[in-house]
Amino acid sequence: MNISGEAAIVGIGETEYFRGAKQTVPELVLSASMEAIHDAGLQPTDIDAVIPPPGYLSAEEIAANLGIPEMRYATEVRMGGASPTASLQSAVMALSAGIATNVLITFGWNGYSAFRRRPDTAPSRRKGDPGPFIDVSRNFYAPYGVRSAVQWYSMYIQRYVNLYGIGPEDAAQIALTCREHAHLNDKALMAGRPMTMDDYLSSPFITEPMRKLDCCLETDCAAAVVLTTTNRAKDLPHAPVLWLGGAEGHPYPADELTNRPDMLKLGLDSAAPRAFSMAGVAPTDMDFLQIYDCFTYVVLMELEAIGICDKGGAGEFVKDGNIGLGGRYPLNTHGGLLSQGHCWGLNHVVEATRQLRHNAGAAQVDNCELGVVTGYGDLGDGSIAILGRA
Repeated sequence: MNISGEAAIVGIGETEYFRGAKQTVPELVLSASMEAIHDAGLQPTDIDAVIPPPGYLSAEEIAANLGIPEMRYATEVRMGGASPTASLQSAVMALSAGIATNVLITFGWNGYSAFRRRPDTAPSRRKGDPGPFIDVSRNFYAPYGVRSAVQWYSMYIQRYVNLYGIGPEDAAQIALTCREHAHLNDKALMAGRPMTMDDYLSSPFITEPMRKLDCCLETDCAAAVVLTTTNRAKDLPHAPVLWLGGAEGHPYPADELTNRPDMLKLGLDSAAPRAFSMAGVAPTDMDFLQIYDCFTYVVLMELEAIGICDKGGAGEFVKDGNIGLGGRYPLNTHGGLLSQGHCWGLNHVVEATRQLRHNAGAAQVDNCELGVVTGYGDLGDGSIAILGRA
């Protein structure tokens, strides 16, 4: 069954990107969801499927608060930062199979406030409760001080740097480009806050080889998109943004890093060829790249994994303005997780939709027709979507 082009994104919404939002996570999610539904020219009563933020809110809670009278389909994708982009595939399958009519995908969290809890805030998990399964990170990494994402990533990023001779100036191109693009986005947290190469190189190491400015932002925020079938999309207000292909991939073993046969083989290495094959296009056909940028070095690895440059070639690929707005492959035109805000990559999908509608304002890529969005989970899970202007 070929589902390429069977469904389209027809509505988008996002909140501001805060450090210390006054709204609760449910309020942020509902705000972005209502914006996306209205942007699609629909009402909550038209929605009959919900894919909620993994681990934060249930589909039932969202449906009840939006006033969705009948929910015919709900699922939850748990792939960390790869979840929102992978959710597009689940939505398209439900639509093309006739199970759902209009699907809402939403994500929101207090990614800044949750890590700065007030003294009266209850912990999110009981201390010392490991759950029913062996948690590799908790049981084998944490006792040696490896407790945060930047530390997990550093183990294989150091390998990547050593193997291919990637230098800090290569990673800096990602940080500087995202910051430059953020100045064109009123909702970007770092809009109006310039960054230079000297700023980047003088930022402190968090865990080598990653500096502070290699790391994504912590923000409170929410975003949402609405999808429907391509035929229904023709009657709605905006130019449909077609889902042409997508896939998800998982490295093996999926729950840890150091005992993999190849710790540099990402989920995207297997997912990307399937997605491009389904869409019938090549990586080099893309007019823009919305690449999940939890860390700068991960963007370099993803560019290689999706096939837009050779292994070890990303450092050269990002030089000389190639990924800037006037370059051949504009990257993260909204500022990305590094300079707009961290919405688990659903903000990348929102920006890709704006680009393909040709209403991205000062950040618009001229005459764009095709773009790619990636997602990335902490231990290398990958998701990808190829989107096109109808």
